[in-house]
Amino acid sequence: MTNMASFDLNLRRVLDALLREKSTVKAGRRVGLSQPAVSAALGRLRHALRDELFFRRGQGLEPTDYARTLALPLRRILDDLEALLSGPEDFDPATSDATFKLSGSDFFAEMLMPRLADEVSKRAPGMRVQLVDLVPDSYVDTLERYEVDIALIPATDFPDWVDHKPVFWSSFSTIARKDHPRLKNAGLKAGDTIPIDLFCDLGHVLFSPEGKLKAMGDAALARVGRSRRVVMTMPVFSGVYRAVSESDLIALIPSQLAERIAEKLDIEVYEPPMRVEPALLTMIWHRRSTATPEHRWLRELITEIVTPLNTVDRPFPA
Repeated sequence: MTNMASFDLNLRRVLDALLREKSTVKAGRRVGLSQPAVSAALGRLRHALRDELFFRRGQGLEPTDYARTLALPLRRILDDLEALLSGPEDFDPATSDATFKLSGSDFFAEMLMPRLADEVSKRAPGMRVQLVDLVPDSYVDTLERYEVDIALIPATDFPDWVDHKPVFWSSFSTIARKDHPRLKNAGLKAGDTIPIDLFCDLGHVLFSPEGKLKAMGDAALARVGRSRRVVMTMPVFSGVYRAVSESDLIALIPSQLAERIAEKLDIEVYEPPMRVEPALLTMIWHRRSTATPEHRWLRELITEIVTPLNTVDRPFPA
């Protein structure tokens, strides 16, 4: 067995760098060592851990199964050690030049980013904030790969290395273009509830980054023994409501967004005929960043902006 008490801490740093970079040259740059020194350290690691750890694949290195199991625990140890040794830091947003990458649907491009741009420009003018698309079926993984600092997604079960905070509930509304012929012929006006037969018969545009043909609205209809006609899917909400504004299709979208874009695009907002369970939107981040002052500051600012978006009088789950 490896004697961990005498295991060189520098070797742990080299192993972590190799797991991140998959290259001896890039790993050397990360830890300030030459490529030969990294290769020598890898040899010592192989001897100490009695595993090949990495093998050559093309221009890079491929970790073995055992090496993969070490990646997350090793990173946690080094992150904790760095936090322990660095001590608390004062954070002044006015002098910060930090860069943060947020992940979320384009709902947040409309409902968060304009206000966030204004507040950051006033409070932290040197800070850079980027909003990137959600990666289909991989919302949480982007945090682990250091690609995203904060994600805004519907609540779900999260692994223990993810910290999360519920930020608002969202209800859903139906949108249709103004003077929609079938809604007009039915005598409906904005704010009315669309009869369920008409709702199910009309063609629907569905928001789905993954291209799925069913979502929360379909589950709500199924509970009352009905189904709708989804004739188009879009990976972004802007595609959904623009398609609605120029066709006789309708869509079910978050109520806050429906109200925001209604006047801009000659869209009218209606009530759906069935009860749609509200969605709990949650802010998530990697636990390694929970105590980081600038990260905490941005989380608090985002919370301040999106909390008023809440449309449901319901407490957050404990």
